[in-house]
Amino acid sequence: MNESPSASGAAASQAPALWDGALEEARGLIGVDLRRTGQSWNTEAAPDAVRHFCWGLGDDNPLFCDPAYGAATRWKSALAPGTFLYTVDTTVVAPKLRGIQWLYGGTDWQWFRPIRHRDTFAVRARLIDAVEKAGGKARKFILQTGEVLYTNQRGELVCRAVGSTARVPRARADGGLRYEARDTHRYTHDELEHLARAIEAEALRGAAARFWDDVEVGGTVSPIAKGPLNITDMICWYSGGGHSYQAHRRAVLHRRRHPADAYVDPKTGAQDNPARGHAERDMAREVGMPGGYDVGPQRISWLGQVLTNWMGDDGFLRRLDVSLRRPNIFGDVSWCRARVADKRVEEGAHLVDLEVWVDNQLGETTARGTAVVELPARAAHS
Repeated sequence: MNESPSASGAAASQAPALWDGALEEARGLIGVDLRRTGQSWNTEAAPDAVRHFCWGLGDDNPLFCDPAYGAATRWKSALAPGTFLYTVDTTVVAPKLRGIQWLYGGTDWQWFRPIRHRDTFAVRARLIDAVEKAGGKARKFILQTGEVLYTNQRGELVCRAVGSTARVPRARADGGLRYEARDTHRYTHDELEHLARAIEAEALRGAAARFWDDVEVGGTVSPIAKGPLNITDMICWYSGGGHSYQAHRRAVLHRRRHPADAYVDPKTGAQDNPARGHAERDMAREVGMPGGYDVGPQRISWLGQVLTNWMGDDGFLRRLDVSLRRPNIFGDVSWCRARVADKRVEEGAHLVDLEVWVDNQLGETTARGTAVVELPARAAHS
């Protein structure tokens, strides 16, 4: 029988398996409002914070990055992309299960209002479900689902996000996560030239309104390419998108309180954050991943960028529901795509339903989901 890490704070193992009673522990705080210490990078959509977030995605849309440009749009203000709210709260709602690795599973974003520069936010987060799952790469894991509500300084509910987090034992645990190691992809000159041309061709709809009337069901959206993913990309993401890691004294004190939330560096014998696997192959293999890997919210935000590029300044992204299917490792290229699935009018709003997904250079789909975009109608502009 696997035992839970001791309540005294000394973890029996830094790679524990799921123990008897783990699911009950994972469900123990369902419905309880949770403290969000360490889950917030920003509390305000300050112009610099928004710009840094966008730069971390490789997005220089002036609606987000240029206050003067935004003031001249119908919004009368520069905006933040909807997924900027990851920096206000990570949407990771995964309490308990000390020592069990968490891997981000996806987000169902639903936005009710635009995010304007200088908006400030309060959040309310609670766990709403936890279930045990069986997987092809791990014998069993627990999926925790949490709801985060974002309210602005005017008391308006801006967004509801439902985030899912997989709690998966690491590779050395009994039944732990075990992806096969995968070498970094080596590209030919022609492949890199093709990629460079695709990146250079990325276009913003911008001020030219995209009308609902002109959208055709079955039509595809111009894809955007990201990669090959490298450590610089990840540094830029962390700089703008934030993180929940600690440094120096704060890290030492954190590990005193949470001794299982650590990884022992085999080279130095010193402890580090287990999220180091995002940047280092050895720790990624310790987790059970095929190599150093990205952060899921980054990939979901790329799909948001595909849609904001396409819809133009007058559109409004209402919903983005994406699940992550497999790791995106260093050296991978991500082709972020969308296709129009349907169009409809609901309570006077002209809506477009889209399918969204990410393919890598191997033809594997690493993320998939749906989206809803509200567009202007020609009749309203006549």
